Amino acid sequence: MSFVLASIAIICSTEAGNLVAAGSPQFSAMFAFGDSLTDPGNNNYLNSLAKANYVPYGVDFNEGPSGRFCNGKTGVDYLGELIEIPVLPAYTSPYAAGKNILRGVNYASAAGGILEETGQNLGERFSLSEQVENFESTLNQLRSQMKDEELSIYLSKALVVMTLGSNDYINNYLQPSFYTTSYIYTPKDYADLLINRYTRQILALHSFGLRKFFLGGIGPLGCIPNQLATNLPPTGKCVDDTNDVVGMFNKRLESLVDELNNKYNGSVFAYGNTFGAFIDILNNAKTYGFSVTDRGCCGIGRNRGQITCLPFSVPCNTRNQYIFWDAFHPTQAANQILARRAYSGSPSDCYPVNIQQMALM
Repeated sequence: MSFVLASIAIICSTEAGNLVAAGSPQFSAMFAFGDSLTDPGNNNYLNSLAKANYVPYGVDFNEGPSGRFCNGKTGVDYLGELIEIPVLPAYTSPYAAGKNILRGVNYASAAGGILEETGQNLGERFSLSEQVENFESTLNQLRSQMKDEELSIYLSKALVVMTLGSNDYINNYLQPSFYTTSYIYTPKDYADLLINRYTRQILALHSFGLRKFFLGGIGPLGCIPNQLATNLPPTGKCVDDTNDVVGMFNKRLESLVDELNNKYNGSVFAYGNTFGAFIDILNNAKTYGFSVTDRGCCGIGRNRGQITCLPFSVPCNTRNQYIFWDAFHPTQAANQILARRAYSGSPSDCYPVNIQQMALM
């Protein structure tokens, strides 16, 4: 941990404007692992019900409906802009080859989770372990393009972004009609199970030579339109029980970051407090330019959250004033705020360092 603390001291004494040369990538590459919050279109190539490759998804994205579960850019897209790395290709895309992978690859898969069975009710998806296996495939390609020493330096200076766990609740623990986990595990035991499985995959990536990890926590799932719509009787308020079980996972993840930083000198792990940042946006919506906090811009039923955005649905016109795009996902306006807080936020947003600080380590 002394390495991290010493680095923080150096960074905090540096003028922000001198942190990184303008226009130069702040990491050698970015490799993203996640679910539908960051899937750039990997599920387009899978036999899955969890797809967003149709309008009105992508209505504000320059490529149209690319497979992103949003009206525009995801948090990873915005983070790439902040660290001067071009939009990452989806792993399953035919473009994810040759020189196109040198700045990184996005492996995120809608419905995927930390547990293998998570999301199976929606068809094919890449679980976290499969996403790590897909990274190994990319690594083999990189080995053919770099010498061993060059590759080692490249990997040590790359940013790993991991944002998983939401589906392990939404498409597993909170669906007792499909899954038995809520009968087998208490919320605390389930959080421990997830963290144990998560740790294995984080350390697998670490063993390949990756050294800089941003681990995003789960947002307040009890506040998404789907939970507001399906919680009976409807109260119009966030579902505390859901937020409480998610909070257990987040606390364990933050503790894991401390454990990993203490154990692996020369590496840096950061916890992204997505939950706290999102609650702040919800509680101070007007300050951030939002006027609608409790329903999706596109969807059907109560809170536009009972049925998610269907093909050729007509979305709201004032999308930048909505926090939620559909029953489960934020708008690009909300994604941009979350990315900025991960990049340059205080320790309450990103602990013990933010991504901008991590770039100098």
